Amino acid sequence: MASRSHRKPPPENSNGSYHSKRRIPYQLKPSALLSHTKRRRFNSNSQTVTRHTNNPSRSNRFEPFRSSSKSRRNNRDEKSIRSSIIEDCSSRTWTFSSTDCSNSQDKVVVVSYNILGVDNASKHMDLYPNVPRSFLDWDRRKGLILEEIDNYSAGILCFQEVDHFNDLEYLFQNHGFKGVYKARTGEALDGCAVFWKDSLFTLLDQEDIEFQRFGLRNNVAQICVLEVKHDELESDTCALTEVTPSTRKRRFLIGNIHVLFNPNRGDIKLGQVRLLLDKAYKLSQKWGSIPVIIAGDLNSVPQSAIYEFMASSKLDIQLHNRRNISGQLDIESNNRVFRSQIGDEASFSMSISRRVLYQWSIEELRLATGAAGVTHLQHHLKLCSAYSGVPGNNRTRDDIGEPLATSYHSKFMGTVDYIWHSEELVPVKVLETMPIDILRRTRGLPTEKWGSDHLALVCEFAFANNGNVS
Repeated sequence: MASRSHRKPPPENSNGSYHSKRRIPYQLKPSALLSHTKRRRFNSNSQTVTRHTNNPSRSNRFEPFRSSSKSRRNNRDEKSIRSSIIEDCSSRTWTFSSTDCSNSQDKVVVVSYNILGVDNASKHMDLYPNVPRSFLDWDRRKGLILEEIDNYSAGILCFQEVDHFNDLEYLFQNHGFKGVYKARTGEALDGCAVFWKDSLFTLLDQEDIEFQRFGLRNNVAQICVLEVKHDELESDTCALTEVTPSTRKRRFLIGNIHVLFNPNRGDIKLGQVRLLLDKAYKLSQKWGSIPVIIAGDLNSVPQSAIYEFMASSKLDIQLHNRRNISGQLDIESNNRVFRSQIGDEASFSMSISRRVLYQWSIEELRLATGAAGVTHLQHHLKLCSAYSGVPGNNRTRDDIGEPLATSYHSKFMGTVDYIWHSEELVPVKVLETMPIDILRRTRGLPTEKWGSDHLALVCEFAFANNGNVS
C-alpha cells in the first residue's frame, strides 16, 4: 500500500522508485529535541471516557504481565487477566488546557482517525499476527468506530484509509453527519473523508488535491470551509446587542491528508505537505483569513523535519537527508524499541549533523519545494500542535508533548497522526492516547474495543477571538 502507514520499502531503484509494500518501524525519540519546541511540564488533569465498563479505569494500577509456556494459570485466571486488559484498554482520558474557555459559546470537537482500510488490512496480514481475524472484520470494525465516535460528541471527523465510504456515509448520516470523500488516484482503493455534524455546521467551500497532478504520487488531501450554525433565537439576541449577526459568523478551514509512506522519498512527502499548506492558506485568505485546522496521518514522527516544517513554518532542506525527512529508520522489524538519545552525546551528534549539507538533485528540489533551484521551504500558516499545546503525562506523551504512540502493529509502535491549528483557535481539551504500558499489553491493534491499528486523535477547540477565552 503506497500510502499505508508503516510499511518497509525495498532499496530504491536507480530511478528513485520502489515497489515493495512492507513496513518498517519508526524511531520514537529524537537524537535531540527540536530547537523551536519547548519542553512541556506534564500534569494529570484529566477526565475518563470509558467504553463498555461500569468500573473505573485501572490503568494506573496495571502491573507488567508476561506470558510463559510453563505458566500454570487455569482458564479462569487467563480469562480474568484478559478481562483486566480489556477494561484498561477500553478507557481513554480527557486532559484539559489551563486556558479558561468556560464562557466560550463556539466550540468544535475535531477527530483525526486512520481507520485502517479493508483492502490494506487484507493484503498485510503479517502486521497483525497477534490479532484475532474476527477483530479485522470490517462489519465488526465499522460498528466499533461509530460507537467510539459517539462517545466523543464530535462535530468534525477527518478519516484516512477510507475504502468503504458508502458504509460510513450510511452509518454517520443516521447520526446527523454529512460527508465528502476523495479517493486516491491510481490503483489504490482507499482515500480520505471529512464528515461534519449537519446541525452544527454548513459546508461553504471544498477543494480536493490530487498530488499526482503535481508529480507527487497518488495520495490525496481535502480542504473544507465550514461555518458554525446559530439558531434564530441566538441571532435575534445578537441583533439586540452590539454584536451583529454578521460578526457572529464563525468560519474555519479543515484540511485532511494522508501523506505518502515511503521513507526514501522525503522530497515527495515534503511536496505533499507543502502543497496542502499552501492551498489551505490561500483558501483561508479567500474567506477572510479564517482559522485553519490540519488533521491527518503524516507518516512522520514528531522529531522529523516534516514536523519541524509544520511547527516552525520554515525548513532548510539541505540540512536533511532526503531518506530520513520523516524520521523513519531502516532497521530490522525485530528491533522495535523506543530509542531515547536525549543528552549531551545526542546534542553533540546533532550539532555535527547540522553542519552537513546534503545533496539534492534538481528534480528532488522541484518536488519538495515546487521550484528547481530553491532549497528553503516556508509556509504562511502559524500552526501549533493541539496535543503539544495541552500538557499531559509521561505515560502517554513524549518530551515535546506529542502522543507516544498513535499506531501499533507487529512492525511499528509510534506517532504519525496529528491535529494542527492556527492561532485563532485554542485547544480546550484533548483525548489522551492509551498509556504506553497498557498499549503494549494488547500485543497490537485492532482489539476487541478499538476498530483500527491507529488510535483516534480528538481535540475540542474554542475560538480565541470571541472575548471569552483567557
